[in-house]
Amino acid sequence: MIAILQERDFPVGKLYPLASERSLGKSVGFGGRYLPVAVLDEHDFSDTDIALFSAGASVSEIHAPRATNAGCVVVDNTSQFRNEPDIPLVVPEVNPAALAGLRPRNIIANPNCSTIQMVVALKPIYDAAGIDRINVATYQAVSGAGRQQVEELARQSTELMSGRAEDADSNLKPIAFNAIPQIDSFEANGYTREEMKLVWETRKILGDDRIMINATAVRIPVFIGHSEAVSIETRDKISAAEVRELLRAAPGIRVLDEGRTGGYPTARTEAAGGNDVFVGRIRDDLSHERGISMWVVADNVRKGAALNRIQIADILVRDYL
Repeated sequence: MIAILQERDFPVGKLYPLASERSLGKSVGFGGRYLPVAVLDEHDFSDTDIALFSAGASVSEIHAPRATNAGCVVVDNTSQFRNEPDIPLVVPEVNPAALAGLRPRNIIANPNCSTIQMVVALKPIYDAAGIDRINVATYQAVSGAGRQQVEELARQSTELMSGRAEDADSNLKPIAFNAIPQIDSFEANGYTREEMKLVWETRKILGDDRIMINATAVRIPVFIGHSEAVSIETRDKISAAEVRELLRAAPGIRVLDEGRTGGYPTARTEAAGGNDVFVGRIRDDLSHERGISMWVVADNVRKGAALNRIQIADILVRDYL
């Protein structure tokens, strides 16, 4: 997030790195200097214009209102406020006009990373032909679960490759060389919370509760980059060729769809380290006359979290502050 602020020449007068007391004594580099990390609990937000929160829902629940009460606008990357009807849930390529609703609460929610890349890819199709139904399977990198899970994948992989595999815990599936069909906790309907986020957030961002959405979220042994197999049923007939042209002209999307071995994007070779949402394998669905299927990949840490928030902040500075 801090690196992207610098890359985009965001107009920062002063940057306050904030964390818990455990981070006292640490510093972060910005603008050619190292800035000491201060304690969030003690920070006075009255001279701060924008606060970028990403420390977990429980922290945002306490400190985001404290920041807004001091006149600060909060862009929150946690799940704390995403489903609240009076708080905008924004992907700048999709629904930037929703930022007009930031008052009076002065909080904007950043969607879940898997939702962001999917709606960026679907928005041009939705505008052109409408969407009745979305069926999506996500294949999500361990970085979506945080640094500890990245380190755990590396540790497990090293152990297995060295012939030192641990006894498996049947209630805690190993991630190395595996695919785990559970991300987050299970809901009463049998879906996981990660899967339901795709339902709730997509409808809110597109402003259409009529869209039927079925999701399966899978954790795979990839460090960076989420992949999604997305099949949709449109309201009006649209061809795969028309979809390719729509996506090629859309902001934030790169189409790699060459119908040959390697002529498609993957998380490692295209998405990781980049800012765009990549789309390939665009084809007419053989099972439905108004069906389109595609493959969508993006860097879940950059576009799925950091960049999306900075893009929101760009619009705030330009139009609202």
